[in-house]
Amino acid sequence: MRTIVHLSDLHFGRTDDALLTPLASVIAKLAPHLVAVSGDLTQRARTTEFQAARAFLDRLPEPQIVVPGNHDVPLHNVFTRFIGPLDKYRRYITGDLDPFYADDEIAVLGINTARSLTFKRGRINSTQIERAKTRLCALDPKITKIIVTHHPFDLPDRRDSNERVGRADLAMDMLSACRCDLLLAGHLHVSDAGSVATQSVDGSHDIIVVQAGTATSTRGRGELNSFNAIHLEANRIEVRRYGWRPLDSVFQSMGGESFGRSAGGWKSLSPAP
Repeated sequence: MRTIVHLSDLHFGRTDDALLTPLASVIAKLAPHLVAVSGDLTQRARTTEFQAARAFLDRLPEPQIVVPGNHDVPLHNVFTRFIGPLDKYRRYITGDLDPFYADDEIAVLGINTARSLTFKRGRINSTQIERAKTRLCALDPKITKIIVTHHPFDLPDRRDSNERVGRADLAMDMLSACRCDLLLAGHLHVSDAGSVATQSVDGSHDIIVVQAGTATSTRGRGELNSFNAIHLEANRIEVRRYGWRPLDSVFQSMGGESFGRSAGGWKSLSPAP
């Protein structure tokens, strides 16, 4: 079994600093095999914000798969936004915009969807799709294949379709062809997990789509600060949500969703207690 902690939308520059130590503490207790951070580490892509984000990441277990979000691209500095949009991200967070981790049970690929021109929405291009296909389709079918992006490929119910990453349909074709299992994203500040059907050559293949809420930002959009702990076995995946309880100053498990592997991909089981 493997455990992945999935954080998103930290937004240093707009964090509730009272959450940082309890968050690092509960993650340490979970002892994850990997920490995935799906973008928006900063609020305005300022140097001090990246430095604070780097200091927090250094408190978390490794290995880590981290990808940038649209807030990690400078908005107001037009020159930097178009000439070196991720220069500070590369300097303080990581120079690897296609991070990859694999062991004998899981493979996790990060893909950068942040763009200068489509500031909020994000985009994936054909080169990234082909590179991901080359990496993922070659893996042993027994490996659980996971993609981490900031912008989602698919959306929770009642969300505007414009919030999907650009070229999402092309990407979903690739994910289905490679029999990917799990998509981790952020951006919406909404916590959600469900399975979606994608069309493959031999029929549909259901993939688990997981959204993380904002772990530390004051911009909760009506939701509690939260993160996901994902427990993965060969034929079962449990996505457990941890939410912030301000009266107790702790992140606490608040239930989750379980999924079982079938011939057609991943199907929702009864909710996890």
